[in-house]
Amino acid sequence: MHFSLSLKSIILYIFFVFFSCSRSIMRDSIDMDWKLSNSVINNNILLYEGYNPKVPMRAWAVHIPAKDNSINILVSEDEDGLNTPSEIGLKSSATVIINGGYFSRGQKPTRHIGLLKSQDSLYEPASNSVLRENLRYNTNRGAFAIKYDNSPEISWATTKNDSIFSWNFPFKNRPGKPASINYSFSQFWNVKEAIHAGPILVKNNTINVTSEQEVFFNTPVDGVQPRSAIGYKKNGDIIMMVVDGRQVDSRGAYLKELAMLMIQFDCEEALNLDGGGSSSLIINGKLINNPIGLKSEREVMSFIAAIPN
Repeated sequence: MHFSLSLKSIILYIFFVFFSCSRSIMRDSIDMDWKLSNSVINNNILLYEGYNPKVPMRAWAVHIPAKDNSINILVSEDEDGLNTPSEIGLKSSATVIINGGYFSRGQKPTRHIGLLKSQDSLYEPASNSVLRENLRYNTNRGAFAIKYDNSPEISWATTKNDSIFSWNFPFKNRPGKPASINYSFSQFWNVKEAIHAGPILVKNNTINVTSEQEVFFNTPVDGVQPRSAIGYKKNGDIIMMVVDGRQVDSRGAYLKELAMLMIQFDCEEALNLDGGGSSSLIINGKLINNPIGLKSEREVMSFIAAIPN
């Protein structure tokens, strides 16, 4: 087939490629110019909106005081295992809801990918290994949990015989080099609720993105995406965050950039949640962000909610 390109077409193509690449460069620092919303939210909850036009990136963060609110992991009870966050909000009287962990639509009902425990019931054990390019990798992916004293905790986690175990470090996986597993380095994790997502973003108030160790390499999770995250401050207050993406005015965030934003809210620990089109933040029944440029919500399987005490 014979064809020719005009000089104008070539220039436009080069400009488009350059512009797209420049937008996708990971930043070493991001000034989000966070502003407190005037919205009145129950139980001393605060909503912040941040924007950086140079990246570009738009994000929202919610500060939820632990003394006034309970944090719960909720699960869809629909026949297909899916609900929008707003639907779950109406059923649960939650003030704030964010989407939770990864899930597979390929089965009926929908199946959660990794650990899911809600109201002391284990819905899904951890996925203790994944297959990448014909190699089997043992995994202890990042999880968010609520202990029996209602305090939050983020740790690397596995399950064995339906018991949950936490680890102080991720398995030392590398592309092409699976790590071994030794339960003598783990401890029983006595939690009433827990949810796998990952990777962990922040540990001990320090950026520590363990995407490679948690075997997220060569997946969309590792790139620029719309994002959801959860973390907590030293006093137990919860931070929920969403970053819009795939839009002209907000490209999304790399995992390290998301970790930077969570550090800006002084998170002691933070975890990446399911993102992309699933990324949704609901406050008082209203969708706050703009998932992938659409003012609508995707149905998901799991949720993290703040419910007034």
